[in-house]
Amino acid sequence: MIDRMKPITEQSQANPSESSMHTAGARIILMGPPGAGKGSVSDRLVDKFGMVHLSSGDILRAERSSGSELGETLKKYMDAGELVPDEIVIKIIIKSISSLDSSKGLLLDGFPRTVIQAKQLDDALAKMGLPIHGVLLLDAPEEVLLKRITGRRICPKCGRVYHIETMPPARDNICDSCGTELIHRDDDTEQVVRERINLYHKETEPVIEYYRKSGVKIIEVNADATIDEVVERAIEGIRQVILSEKKGKTS
Repeated sequence: MIDRMKPITEQSQANPSESSMHTAGARIILMGPPGAGKGSVSDRLVDKFGMVHLSSGDILRAERSSGSELGETLKKYMDAGELVPDEIVIKIIIKSISSLDSSKGLLLDGFPRTVIQAKQLDDALAKMGLPIHGVLLLDAPEEVLLKRITGRRICPKCGRVYHIETMPPARDNICDSCGTELIHRDDDTEQVVRERINLYHKETEPVIEYYRKSGVKIIEVNADATIDEVVERAIEGIRQVILSEKKGKTS
């Protein structure tokens, strides 16, 4: 039976030092729909615990430009607009994990996206003695996600990000930093965002179900809250997973 993390209001609160001690070495997969705040949460977890944050997009781009044999193979697929085979993606991800010190923890972001990738990742990590401890699943109502993304405005010059409701510029639609007129990206429109959310659910739900059946803990966090609240819920969920893991080894 898969343990589900309780809402934070039902969990015992841990002080920062205790949480840090009990989350050291955690290997976590981060999942969530567009607008759930994965970037902000991952930044906080990395800052707090020194976890290695591995974004699949960053890893693939770095490998492509590295000039390696694997990178050249990846480049051929990407330049041709073809889907990169799972076995190549796995090799690149594992290569990256192997080259880093993940003793303080590992946060995988944007991977795996399919059940095949999840199975191959599990097999590779098992050989390395680095099994996944849990899946951190951020979620919020679709209307909340839509409001977060469609309200976003970006400065095309300096890259600063605003939100028309929660973080507006001092002057309407003008960047505070450089005075450039802000833009509303094409992929931040309601229709496109709904399509992205639907695609996320179609791709991700089988992966989550795979991990449930595999016995991996699913840390479900309600992301319809302030970033501080969401991060504290995530920390507490990870702490419970690691404590459970340690109890299982000693029992």
